[in-house]
Amino acid sequence: MKNLHELASRLEGLPTAEGLALVADLFPGQVTFSSSLGQEDQVITALIAAQNLPIQIFSLDTGRLFPETLELLARTEAKYKLNIRLYYPGTDAVESLVAKNGINGFYESVENRKSCCYVRKVEPLKRALAGKQVWITGLRAEQSANRTEMKRVEWDEANQIIKYNPLLDWTYEQLLDYIQKEKIPYNPLHDKGFISIGCAPCTRAILPGEDARAGRWWWEESKKECGLHGK
Repeated sequence: MKNLHELASRLEGLPTAEGLALVADLFPGQVTFSSSLGQEDQVITALIAAQNLPIQIFSLDTGRLFPETLELLARTEAKYKLNIRLYYPGTDAVESLVAKNGINGFYESVENRKSCCYVRKVEPLKRALAGKQVWITGLRAEQSANRTEMKRVEWDEANQIIKYNPLLDWTYEQLLDYIQKEKIPYNPLHDKGFISIGCAPCTRAILPGEDARAGRWWWEESKKECGLHGK
């Protein structure tokens, strides 16, 4: 594979399942998928499992996840006979963060919140992506204004890796229809208005008319990103 343009051209127009299979074939043993157990990620997990693709699936356990999220992790592994690798934040880093800012210091400022996200998510992500060539995500352009600018295939400078967003153009209606049709397990919190689900203290249900990311860090004015996919 010479460049991103060539890869993007080969993936253009392919159904999602075929795109995942092509990437796995082009980069044997070098493709990894980050799942937060959201609806998008559950669809990708189902597609990987259905084709038995050699794509490593991992998730970040921040230590502040909803019990429903962890229960879904177990159900997903059982249904698809998969081993989803978990990455945790460093103990010393978490202890230092809490000692400095308090257990819920992320409510006090955007800077504190981003520090928490870095320790609990960004740093573990870097470890998860190390040595890989392609990072698959469940990002959709429709999720927020910040994500409309993303491309299906792009270069992630922060992690020095090719980033593949196979569901980028999917609508939320498409997503829900596919989940129902294929009987894909999902977080019951979605049925209670929690569309984008992250850490429990930082997630609320959205209100009618709000975009999917509005329920994340609702107390602050920001781009609603934690540093994994933008600042």
